[in-house]
Amino acid sequence: MQKIIHRENDRGHVDFGWLKIAHSFSFGQYLDPERMNFGALRVLNDDQVEGGQGFDRHGHHNMEIVSIPLEGTLIHQDSLGNGRTIQTGEVQIMSAGTGVQHAEFNSNQKDLVKFLQIWVIPNEIGLEPRYDQKSYLQLDRHNKFATIVSPDKMDHHAVHIHQMPILTWET
Repeated sequence: MQKIIHRENDRGHVDFGWLKIAHSFSFGQYLDPERMNFGALRVLNDDQVEGGQGFDRHGHHNMEIVSIPLEGTLIHQDSLGNGRTIQTGEVQIMSAGTGVQHAEFNSNQKDLVKFLQIWVIPNEIGLEPRYDQKSYLQLDRHNKFATIVSPDKMDHHAVHIHQMPILTWET
């Protein structure tokens, strides 16, 4: 497997005042033809949203969108009827499929929310949209790996993503 490192200083940075983004790949206002995606991984953003600010209702389709709060809490609302709070220690996935509208806001009026936003191209287009969220607060994660996103529907500890499993082996 090829290893590519995108250091903080080499990433694309966009500052909208209320939103600061560090892009690993070309997306939105950041354009670098050499960094369009990595296989099915389309977006890996490190976002910071000012207190009380957020993304107004907008649409997506045929994309697996994973949000992982690192600090603070996000409020999520979507056209599927979901209205949830996502906090540090939780992982959310929205499979946009045939189309979904959603909005996300920083629930705190004064403190930043910092979160990873990860977009993965699904292994099938035109799927029915869905939403899932899991808490990992109970895991003893100190210096340990945990699977939090998985294409394996039988892995009940992870949010399910519509993508092929990555097979690895040692020789």
